[in-house]
Amino acid sequence: MQESIADRKHFYQVLTRNIRLRILLVSIIPMILTLGILGWRFHLAYSEKISDHIGELVLKHTQNIDTFLKEKLGNIRYLARQLSSTEPDMAQQFLTSKLSELKDEYGDVFTDLGLVDSDGIQFAYEGPFRLVNADYSQATWFLKSMDSPYYISDVFAGLRGHPHFILAVKLSAQGRTYILRSTINFTTFNTLVENVRIGRTGTAFIVNATGQLQTHPRSGTMEIVPSFIADTAIFKDKQSLILKHENGKGNTYLYALALFKTVDWRMVFRQNTEDALNDMWKAEALTLIVFLLGCAVIVSVSFTLSQNLVKRIARADRENEAMNQQVVESGKLATIGELAAGIAHEINNPVAIMVEEAGWMSDLLEEEAGMTPDNKREFHRAIEQITTQGRRCKEITHKLLSFARKSDAAESDININDTIREIVDLTAQMARYNNVTIATRLAPDLPFIRFSPSELQQVILNLTNNAIDAMGKDGGTVEIVTDVKNGDQNMIEIKVNDNGPGIPAQYLDRIFDPFFTTKAVGKGTGLGLSICYGIIQKMGGTIEVESHMGQGTCFLIRLPLNIRNTTKSSTNNNTPNNF
Repeated sequence: MQESIADRKHFYQVLTRNIRLRILLVSIIPMILTLGILGWRFHLAYSEKISDHIGELVLKHTQNIDTFLKEKLGNIRYLARQLSSTEPDMAQQFLTSKLSELKDEYGDVFTDLGLVDSDGIQFAYEGPFRLVNADYSQATWFLKSMDSPYYISDVFAGLRGHPHFILAVKLSAQGRTYILRSTINFTTFNTLVENVRIGRTGTAFIVNATGQLQTHPRSGTMEIVPSFIADTAIFKDKQSLILKHENGKGNTYLYALALFKTVDWRMVFRQNTEDALNDMWKAEALTLIVFLLGCAVIVSVSFTLSQNLVKRIARADRENEAMNQQVVESGKLATIGELAAGIAHEINNPVAIMVEEAGWMSDLLEEEAGMTPDNKREFHRAIEQITTQGRRCKEITHKLLSFARKSDAAESDININDTIREIVDLTAQMARYNNVTIATRLAPDLPFIRFSPSELQQVILNLTNNAIDAMGKDGGTVEIVTDVKNGDQNMIEIKVNDNGPGIPAQYLDRIFDPFFTTKAVGKGTGLGLSICYGIIQKMGGTIEVESHMGQGTCFLIRLPLNIRNTTKSSTNNNTPNNF
């Protein structure tokens, strides 16, 4: 037995583990695959979106700055055309007037204006510095301006000692060549570039063709300009370019490059990759957290569900075993019933012979002479006692045989009171043994009803035996009452009352369920009341129970009438019969 319990426990443990494993595999693996595919697609799409956004932003600002330079160069070229028709002696006055107009129109964008002759000497100047007669003959911007209609210089310190760049336009007046130059306010120009900001580490700057900075990056965001930025081959006829680069410290940066059309410069935007993809990392981290929470919920559900399923399976197994055991017990009871029927047959024959012999002895005593009257009287008394007890045994065996006979479900007209009396006679001995008194209050002149006699016997006997068992050795009273239901002549009522301990309220809804019993194992099958319920329902009647703990139980049976009056009435029906 201990080995069987251990094997069953091991079986349930293995079953729980297998169910749990399958739930986890079926639930989590599709989630992992879905999350992996969607996560990878999201990563690619978001990275591409960020790259496209940064590239578009840088290209747009490059075009804006290009437009700014074209506009300012156009202003200087316009002044150069006006200056071509002005006398050299009027150049200073012209510059003073025009710089004032430019400042009124554009603010501090234009710092100064200067007119330089073909020898590189600035003979007319308007601005905050003392640069009249300044010699630019060796300046790079001057030399390149002399070879082209206009020129935009790189940012340099020059004579004034701080960063600036020059817009220069070549013009001709009175047969001589001049250079009209203007200095662009570096701070204003640098602000245009600094406005390109994204994230915490994003910074924008401009470099020339050799990779030298033309603007100041945001403080702390630039260590050194990578050499690949100056390589024109990387553009491959493209106006803008997005690429990644890892510096010597192991940090990876996202670079967006765009070429200027007006000048040989490059707009560069640089941002730390982690900073650029920060929102994506947050979204992926949140997704991962949700996934882990989902996994935790699935694990919890798998544990709970597997345990509940196995518990239900175990309970079903126990109920099945109990049902099998009860079926076995029912088989035992059926066997005992058959055995009792056989014993009744065996007893009935000797008893019949005994009764016959007692009659024969009585006849012989009548013929015997010389016996004293006292002895003869004693012999007659003994023979009468033998005859009486033999007939009583015969009646009991006949009743036992009648009940043990296979049930005959054929219906016939029966008198309920007579059936109840037979059952009371049959259970009288068991009642006396248990200190139980069986009383009857049977209504006189009850109509006959059409019912199966054996099935009605089975119902009344089962209810009576249950009442006797419920009261136990403490004893009590069982009362069987019959009556026609008041107000409705189409129903007969049968009540089986006892003053036993009663049925707990939580069991009242289940007592008619098959195999439900409150008796100890081996003392009840749980089929009796279920069978009674089925018999009464089949005949179109009802059976109800009312019970209170400590006060007893009452079973009420209502059977339909077929409006058949009795052909004979029972006698002494109003007098309780006590056994």
